[in-house]
Amino acid sequence: MDFELNEEHRLIQATVREFAAKEILPVAAELDHNPRYPAEIIASAAALGLLGLTVPEEYGGAGLDGLANVLVQEELARASAGVQAIVTVQNSLVCDPILRFGTAEQKRRYLPRLVGGEWLGCYCLTEPAAGSDAMSLRTRAERRNGEWVLTGQKIFVTNGLEAQLCIVYARTEPVPGARGISAFLVEKSFPGISVGKVEKKLGIKCSSTVEIVLTDCRVPAENLLGARGRGGPVALATLDGGRIGIAAQALGIARAALEECVAYASLREQFGQPIKEFQAIQWAVADMATRIDAARLLTYRAAWLRDRGERCTAEAAMAKLVASETAMWAAHRAVQLFGGYGYIQEYPVERFFRDAKITEIYEGTSEVQRLVISRHILGRR
Repeated sequence: MDFELNEEHRLIQATVREFAAKEILPVAAELDHNPRYPAEIIASAAALGLLGLTVPEEYGGAGLDGLANVLVQEELARASAGVQAIVTVQNSLVCDPILRFGTAEQKRRYLPRLVGGEWLGCYCLTEPAAGSDAMSLRTRAERRNGEWVLTGQKIFVTNGLEAQLCIVYARTEPVPGARGISAFLVEKSFPGISVGKVEKKLGIKCSSTVEIVLTDCRVPAENLLGARGRGGPVALATLDGGRIGIAAQALGIARAALEECVAYASLREQFGQPIKEFQAIQWAVADMATRIDAARLLTYRAAWLRDRGERCTAEAAMAKLVASETAMWAAHRAVQLFGGYGYIQEYPVERFFRDAKITEIYEGTSEVQRLVISRHILGRR
């Protein structure tokens, strides 16, 4: 086993780390305190090739592997989890399923626009009555006069306010579960689709989270993504990649918490010495570093398996579970280590604490990840 990054991966990591330090980190607090869509940052990210990391060059993408994507997402999340959320949705939940399941025409039409930053995409799966049980969704798609007509409601849609393209999952067959679901590429310009409620959130505030309403939304027949009735497998395969992206986001948040703690512990003095001299602080930092490294190795493994074309559902769930709970734990420890200062907005650790929580929820809660993992393990026996 080789645990070293190759030269290309190290260069990508260094390039994005520099980009994040110069263009994102200086405005990260402002984007949190006064939330807005960071159009200028996303435009720069597109110019750097970060909106189509694994998309082949023939569609304008960078043509990189999944491990490179993980490296990029961690560096972005280290600076701003909100900015990273925008980018990872574009890569993992929008470009990836089009690349894997789209027709040649769909790839030609949509990928260059997404990769170049002309269009933003979003992923519409969750519904008010279909959260963790996503395959119980009720949005309907009926074939009428040679086109599809979609009716339903989607919630918690990241990027939904700014997106021009929505991947929408709807029920096309009168059967329960995943077998009756199909996926559709729905442009915001199509009649019958609109943005409903815009959510006010605890964290990742510069990325929008909205309700998408479909009222007899007319979609061309050729915008069916994948085969009819095969939207369930499309969604589940997409979530494998999405969970790896969230694991990388969690790594970035956890690393930010650790690095801030190390810097603060060297400067803050109590009882006549820097607090880093106290064993309690040393052990907290040691535990943070160890858990982060373990989460990183799980995330790298999941990305490596996906790059090899191997099934990684359980491994992606393990990475997401451990990384997200590590991020929340590390952010909690950081606030505690900073004491009263950790509770005020002058210091970034309170933002890390708020941002970290969502990593335990979206792309499947920690409880869902444990369910996925246990089914995989028990199914082997």
